[in-house]
Amino acid sequence: MEKDYSIYFENAVKASRTIHRLAKETVNTVLNEVADQVVARAESILAANQKDLARMSADDPKYDRLQLTAARLGDMALEMRNVAALDSPLGEQISADTLPNGLDLTKIRVPLGVIGVIYEARPNVTLDVFSLCFKTGNIAVLKGGSDAEFSNIALTKVIHDVLESRHIDVSVATLLPAEREATAALLNAVGFVDVLIPRGSQSLITYVRNNSKIPVIETGAGIVHTYFDQSGDKEKGKGIIFNSKTRRVSVCNSLDCLLVHSARLSDLAELILPLADKSVQIFADDAAFAAVEGSYPRELLYHASPEDYGTEFLDYKMAIKTVDGLETALAHISDHSSRHSEAIVAEDEDIINTFLNAVDAAAVYANASTAFTDGGQFGLGAEIGISTQKLHARGPMGLAELTSYKWVVRGNGQIR
Repeated sequence: MEKDYSIYFENAVKASRTIHRLAKETVNTVLNEVADQVVARAESILAANQKDLARMSADDPKYDRLQLTAARLGDMALEMRNVAALDSPLGEQISADTLPNGLDLTKIRVPLGVIGVIYEARPNVTLDVFSLCFKTGNIAVLKGGSDAEFSNIALTKVIHDVLESRHIDVSVATLLPAEREATAALLNAVGFVDVLIPRGSQSLITYVRNNSKIPVIETGAGIVHTYFDQSGDKEKGKGIIFNSKTRRVSVCNSLDCLLVHSARLSDLAELILPLADKSVQIFADDAAFAAVEGSYPRELLYHASPEDYGTEFLDYKMAIKTVDGLETALAHISDHSSRHSEAIVAEDEDIINTFLNAVDAAAVYANASTAFTDGGQFGLGAEIGISTQKLHARGPMGLAELTSYKWVVRGNGQIR
């Protein structure tokens, strides 16, 4: 017998009718209490996470994203507190005007409504989505992957316990069952869910976009390039490349492809040598391969194939492509980018400005690591995802990006 998931969506809609009435002080108190409880109940959360980890190979690129530690739980709690400390955008006046007929028009921020989020082995998303949605008067319908099932249940239990203690409808944070059938139900929840946000691999995002009957905001997939120009500073480049690639290889802002100006091939070995300490595998074109052969560990050095360009590795792997200048670099990025984060290392201001203006991506960098593409780093408290599309929101989606607006019209008997 086919399972009916409609009760989850019906309860979410009911909760959406009252959540906006909560006092801002109550909202902030709940977020801080959940943060406190995440830390206080770390032992049980980590035990649940271990059940999930036991089902996944440690060699799987998703393992790092799935793994929780006491330190990571502390960081997740801190992000919740950061969100609590931010001003709510709800009710913010975007514009105001009085028409010649005397009508007063005000454009104000309002919640999107019921937000469905489909994500893979990322239990931190459970807290991020709840905190951002709750702060903005939205309902969070969470559909985590089966890989993180026990972790998501444990974190949602913490949220629900705090909500119940405050007599708040727990459906403001609705966790759907982990089975795939629940995903299909969410994709078809027309009339219940206002927008869907997939967070995960390109295959997940593509699947949701192709199968959803609900508007989708695409986030997550990052095929990230850094172009080292002829004018690039070698020491800056060395640090930026190392940090962008190795800080956390499983995240969407990590470096996938280094583009190097042919005039700087003599510096390439020095630029990438720190990566060897992290056993990063290099997939280089012929010119780059010849430039580093004998300097970079041979067991980590491979000839690149066409498939290595345009790949989101999510692993200790990086492609290198030799280019003859800025225009070639821009063409390569245009052909292979996912429009997430792109960077240039250069000292020539004209080259930098051309790059920043020409590259079509949610975040573009000059002489800095792409690891900064993050809601917390951008001062947003946390993020619900990195939007790589152009409609409604682009880049890290914080509180303001989880709102729409409406027109409030005040009159005094005017008729048309």
